[in-house]
Amino acid sequence: MNRPAVHAASGTPLGAADPRQEGPVDVRLVGPAVAAWAAAACALGAPGGWTAAGVALCVAVAVPLLLLGRVRRGAASPGRKAHATVCAAVLLCAAAGAASAGLHGADLRRGPLPGLAERYARVTVEATVTSDPRLTRVRVHGPRAAPASVVLDAEVTRVTTAGGAATEVRTPVLVIVPGAGPDWTRLLPSTRLRLTGRVAPPHRAGEPFAAVLRADAGPPRITGPPTALQRAAGNLRAGLRAASDGLPPDARALLPGLVVGDTSRIPSDLHDAFRATDLTHLLAVSGSNLTIVLLLLIGPFGSALKAERGGLAPRLGIPLRATALLGGALTLAFVLVCRPDPSVLRAAACGLITLLAIGTGRRRSLLPALAAAVLLLVLYDPWLARSYGFLLSVLATGALLTVAPGWSAALRRHRVPPRIAEALAATAAAQAVCAPVVAVFAARVSLVAIPCNLVAEVAVAPATVLGFAALAAAPVAMPVAGLLAACAGWPAGWIASVARTGAALPGAEAQWPGGWRGGLLLAAVTALLVVWARRARHRAWLAGACTVLLVLAVVRPPPLTRLVTGWPPPGWVFAMCDVGQGDATVLAAGGDAAVVVDAGPDPALVDRCLRSLGVGRVPLVVLTHFHADHVAGLPGVLRGREVGAIQTTGLQDPPDQAAFVRRTAAGAGVPVVRAAGAGERRRVGPLDWRVLWPGAAVAGAEPEGPNDASVALLVRVAGGTTLLLLGDLEPPAQQGLLRAHPDLAPVDVLKVAHHGSAHQDPRLLSRVRPRLALVSAGRDNSYGHPSPRTVGALRAGGAVVLSTDRHGAIAVTGRGRELSAATARGRGAGAGTPAGRGNNGCRERCETCAGAARPGRGRGGRRGARGAFRDHGGTATGAGRPGRRGRRRGRPVAGGGRGPGRPAGGRRAGRVRGPVGRLAGGAVGRPGRGGVRA
Repeated sequence: MNRPAVHAASGTPLGAADPRQEGPVDVRLVGPAVAAWAAAACALGAPGGWTAAGVALCVAVAVPLLLLGRVRRGAASPGRKAHATVCAAVLLCAAAGAASAGLHGADLRRGPLPGLAERYARVTVEATVTSDPRLTRVRVHGPRAAPASVVLDAEVTRVTTAGGAATEVRTPVLVIVPGAGPDWTRLLPSTRLRLTGRVAPPHRAGEPFAAVLRADAGPPRITGPPTALQRAAGNLRAGLRAASDGLPPDARALLPGLVVGDTSRIPSDLHDAFRATDLTHLLAVSGSNLTIVLLLLIGPFGSALKAERGGLAPRLGIPLRATALLGGALTLAFVLVCRPDPSVLRAAACGLITLLAIGTGRRRSLLPALAAAVLLLVLYDPWLARSYGFLLSVLATGALLTVAPGWSAALRRHRVPPRIAEALAATAAAQAVCAPVVAVFAARVSLVAIPCNLVAEVAVAPATVLGFAALAAAPVAMPVAGLLAACAGWPAGWIASVARTGAALPGAEAQWPGGWRGGLLLAAVTALLVVWARRARHRAWLAGACTVLLVLAVVRPPPLTRLVTGWPPPGWVFAMCDVGQGDATVLAAGGDAAVVVDAGPDPALVDRCLRSLGVGRVPLVVLTHFHADHVAGLPGVLRGREVGAIQTTGLQDPPDQAAFVRRTAAGAGVPVVRAAGAGERRRVGPLDWRVLWPGAAVAGAEPEGPNDASVALLVRVAGGTTLLLLGDLEPPAQQGLLRAHPDLAPVDVLKVAHHGSAHQDPRLLSRVRPRLALVSAGRDNSYGHPSPRTVGALRAGGAVVLSTDRHGAIAVTGRGRELSAATARGRGAGAGTPAGRGNNGCRERCETCAGAARPGRGRGGRRGARGAFRDHGGTATGAGRPGRRGRRRGRPVAGGGRGPGRPAGGRRAGRVRGPVGRLAGGAVGRPGRGGVRA
């Protein structure tokens, strides 16, 4: 072979003589790092005796392996010596990991705090803050919204019990301050506090703290200021926040999080959008941020040892070793400003090891650097072994170093441009290895993660570089920092818009089994897809067809979705969303417009419901009252839709929730008006409604609380169907409504008051005599909604009762005798007498005006998506032939399923569109295959 051929085969101009060429991948440190990681994870929370025995066993086996080559030099081959050494290294690192975890775990059990936590005692402690304060998300519990709490890590140095006994300790605790003010969120690490509260044991074993201290409310009692370094880091972060104050809302919230991991300004809806698109790694400062900073200084790592090295250092005349030292100082400053989170520590350790290799002039490889970083960090802080953030960071980095290069080369062989191939391979590799871990604790899979990461990636580097420039300029020249922040706001706003757009797609997320079983299942599916893709890579038509199917699954065009799932049913006029324990109902107003009555407790759930219904315009939002389970989801209604106005009840109670509504509406530029009270009439498209309550001028009928101040509406939709929406009215207000409207006539559909609670006025139920009663309640709610007594009273009056906790979202279609209801879970109710149970667990009891038919049992809804109810429109003249699975004691069954019913006289009863049968003209027929007993 001639010289050019040798050089070409080696891949370097100097051939095999090039001292800096990359050799085979060095994986010698991978085994010890994984062993230390696994041993530390297992030893945390384990009994001390078991940990000591495991460490002794590993050492006892490792020592003979190390001595094997020395004792029998001639007998042992070099290969056997090497294998023995590798095994000994793995065992010793496992022993070191287990020993470190055991010692850290023992620290948690020392001192009086663990015992006091078991007794839930009240204590006063002196503590040092060890983390940034972080806000919990607001939780809705029925009508109330629990205020956000401040959570921070601290190390207790002195504990005083209620009896006055004081003890000097060094014990880590988790501090929770409910309803804390802004003074708590401004605390810096190393600040010393005096706290009083009640201690409790950790929720789970293996937590990195000995107790949970629920501190008393009030301002923090500071006994010592933070250190100078922490004050400097805090000032830098505050300067970046001040420089970004004038940016648009999304950019203002995102830029500090993108640069230094400061997520204090990010609203819950933007955070949900990042989670749905798997872009949350941009909010948790990771190796990409540090890599961008180091690239500015030393250029690409591959050219750092060459004369043609890039970056600012050679242009400024900084020598190589001085460059490495400057990069190390920059890395330590990065950790200090961005805080030592797991991903930051992993990135910093990898960066320092790589800089050490560059400074010493040795051939470096990033995979050994990653393994060494994992080994050192796990031995230093064993709690990282159980950190999901650390696991995701290591897996993503490992995928970029091992999997992505091969996938990039394969894409380039298929004529994909190199830059696009590298970006696509890196994103796909990171997603493939991280998605199973995400599924373990999130029970979901993002279908838009790869395209959203690709589109957002182009803006990450500019936003990060300009953001760090603003961070550095803020202490010395705020106007310059503001200008740099304004420039960084453009790419930051782009990233936020990518997250919001991706999350708004109907199929952005897919539900997936949670836990380790779900994670392993997703890993297996991913592996099968990779193998299938390798075999089908030469079939372009197949790849194109799969891409089209994926796009359709994500976009979910309404006609196609309705064809496949049957939801929403065509011609729906009223829908009740499944939003958990709360209320959110929708009235079709023609085209893509709808009037929304209440917004439920969760913005994501109501937004998903409106998207599935195809609602793009909301002329009016009616909030019946200000309880959190009716108004907390308002941001989801406003998200991406044209909203005309928000109408509320007149009683501004609770005041905090009323203020939340006004604040949210003002942020979206939507006016808020109060209901004029009883007698007000409105018309929107085919909808016509009248306000029945509150405001009736009847003695004793004034609202006594938020529930009794609910706006009650009598709605007439296209075709004359009438609906009565009662909000959360209690019996006194229901009685007042009856007195104010003695001419109240029976209605077709009733939205049962207060989630079907037992507090109902029987005279109102008997007066309105609904044909269909709908209840909005959360599955397995602690209130017992809907009450069996209320459901029984409604059924005794001839109503068919459906509830969201059992049937999911419900949509009403048709009019008059064609009135029907479809359910998103494929469950519905027919109009027969005492019902039984279908295979999907739905149990309903309904009564007809004059029927003695008993519904049969089918095999669940077609594709699990449709259900139907049809009102009993006449007198049942005869019993039909019972279905094959529906016979009980020889009694006939009601028609149901997909097939047509067969009446006694042989006449077809009409096609049934869902798993629950319909009764037409009183005919009782044979159930179809999809019947559900109702």
